[in-house]
Amino acid sequence: MGRLKGAARGPGTFLVIPCIDYCVRVDLRTVSFDVPPQEVLTKDSVTVSVDAVIYYRIKEPLNAVIKIANYSHSTRLLAASTLRTVLGTRSLAEILSERETISHTMQTALDEATDPWGVKVERVEIKDVRLPVQLQRAMATEAEAAREARAKVIAAEGEMRASHSLKEASDVISTSPAALQLRYLQTLNNICSEKNSTVIFPLPVEFLTPLFTSSLHGHQETT
Repeated sequence: MGRLKGAARGPGTFLVIPCIDYCVRVDLRTVSFDVPPQEVLTKDSVTVSVDAVIYYRIKEPLNAVIKIANYSHSTRLLAASTLRTVLGTRSLAEILSERETISHTMQTALDEATDPWGVKVERVEIKDVRLPVQLQRAMATEAEAAREARAKVIAAEGEMRASHSLKEASDVISTSPAALQLRYLQTLNNICSEKNSTVIFPLPVEFLTPLFTSSLHGHQETT
């Protein structure tokens, strides 16, 4: 008859007077529900669609019955509005990379708001973040350009290391005529192993030195 008889009763047998008393059964187990996809405008003015899943349980059955008309419906509405509010203060990069932090922020906010109702929000998980198609294409193009730039930098660094190695090798060969001859023979061996029909044998520079010297002297005498 509009009055509460003591505290909430636990499981078991108890007397209910028909037409005067009525009881409300409250499930104390953890319950989960999906938050429908919410269209959110991020801090950097990007529209994204985000959905989540909420896990909660009733810790105070008496408050859940007498302080709120429908704790389940109210918790769902509050979860949707909290999701939009929290994501509206974050940029797109933060939403994509800091899901765990955002989930913890939502869980704390929901738990504080539903505490007077006897509801304990145990966990919040962001399920999916859907981006506009044009933004997906732009991000894919940006990622491809970044990969190409990184590949060019790596190739340039490899060329630089190779040039340093070649310079060191040339310095070693220039100080040792025997090393130059060995390199010459190795090159001929590589050419012969390729089974070419035509083989070109370059003359060592030492054979051409007298010709260069005589031509230089002849030029000086004529002048």
